[in-house]
Amino acid sequence: MVNSTRFKDKTAVVTASTDGIGLAIVRRLAQEGASVIISSRLQKNVDKAIETLRDENISVKGIVCHVSKREDRGNLVKFSTQNFTKKVDVLVSNAAVSPFAGATLDMQESQFDKIMDVNFKASFQLVQDFKEHMNEYGSIVFISSYVGYNPRQPIGMYGVSKTALFGLTRALAYEMWENNHVRVNCVAPGIIKTRFSYVIWGDEEAFKETRRSIIIDRPGQPDEIAAPTAFLCSSDASYITGETLVVGGGLQSHL
Repeated sequence: MVNSTRFKDKTAVVTASTDGIGLAIVRRLAQEGASVIISSRLQKNVDKAIETLRDENISVKGIVCHVSKREDRGNLVKFSTQNFTKKVDVLVSNAAVSPFAGATLDMQESQFDKIMDVNFKASFQLVQDFKEHMNEYGSIVFISSYVGYNPRQPIGMYGVSKTALFGLTRALAYEMWENNHVRVNCVAPGIIKTRFSYVIWGDEEAFKETRRSIIIDRPGQPDEIAAPTAFLCSSDASYITGETLVVGGGLQSHL
């Protein structure tokens, strides 16, 4: 049970937040007092997540948002600034896709564009869209991945898109602090038990080799990403910006 009010009177926006890591982040921020806006590409996913959280006595508001669509991002900004307060304190960019598996150079241009548009470009555009709507001393967190440190097939370009978020974090940390004292950080999860990563951990026998490289000898849980993300979003991390925090159970991660 979380016993904290770090986000009382704060408004948080979390993209791709109706399942897995995103939903866990929403739950954690709300449990700590935040008013949270959730989003997904599909209305049925938004409705289901709101109902799931309501059953846990957690109240959130939600909207459909495909982060690579300008109109949807604009609607997200309007919805977020009209429902709770006029400004946002926390922005977590979590959306990601992986439409291709195989040798990187065999990828089609359309697949390349989709990966970069959703996994990288949309995070940049979200900050552009929310820049003037962030409260002073707010916080932005990008959700990247441990594969950003070692991109290789069969998901090499997915890894590259996550590597790009490390650089974006550093670049925007300077500008957002100058703009409105907003901190920008990144979380790089390891192998986490979600539907998105089932192909990695779902086959226990096949996962054995990968598991040997994890010091804590198991895949992580979504709430184990939510907790450090909440920390980076909070005033407890007031002297941290431009950093990437790897949460991977000891997986070796370096550029």
